[in-house]
Amino acid sequence: MEHKYSIAFIPDAIIIEEVKKMKLQLAYEIGWYNSKNSLAHITICEFTSTEIEITKKQVDRITASFSPFDVELVDFDSYSNGAFFIKPSEKSKEDLKKIMKNLTASLTIKKMYKSSEPHLSIARKLDDTKLKIASDLFQKIELFFFCDRVFLRKFNPELKQFDVIDSFLFKGEKSTHIIQGSLF
Repeated sequence: MEHKYSIAFIPDAIIIEEVKKMKLQLAYEIGWYNSKNSLAHITICEFTSTEIEITKKQVDRITASFSPFDVELVDFDSYSNGAFFIKPSEKSKEDLKKIMKNLTASLTIKKMYKSSEPHLSIARKLDDTKLKIASDLFQKIELFFFCDRVFLRKFNPELKQFDVIDSFLFKGEKSTHIIQGSLF
C-alpha cells in the first residue's frame, strides 16, 4: 500500500513549544487556519512510497556524511499563497539548503515534492486580511536550535498530520555517495 511521507528538520522541544504558542495566539485572533495543528518543522521533501525501508536505508547512508550545525530563526515573512512563516538567517538558510539539495538529489524517489526555500510555517492559505493580522501580531523573533538530524514522517489520515516515525543522525562521516552530476 502506498503511503505519504515527509522528510523534515524538526527543532528542539523549546522551539516546538514556542511555535505552538504562536499558532494558538494566531488562532485566537483569526480562528482556525491551515497548519494550526502541525508540529514545528522545516520541510525538505514529501513523497509517496510502498518501499519505505529502501528509502530509510538511503537517508541513513546520505545523512551520515552531514555534520551538525546551528540554525538561527530571525524573522517573520509570508508568501503570496498565504503562507506566514519564520525564516532562518542567511547563513542558516545556506546550511539548510545545502542539506536539502544534497539529500533530495541523492534519493532514488521518482515522484517527490522538493521544498526550495527553508522556512518554518506558522500558517498556510491565509487571505490578505489574516496575513496582515499575523504580520501585526508577530514582528520580532530570535530562536536557535542545534540541527543534528532529519526526521522521517508518515501522514496520519485520521489526524490529517504527519507523525514522526524515524530520525537520521548527522555523523560527519566521510561521504561515500556520489551526487548525480557532482563530478562535472
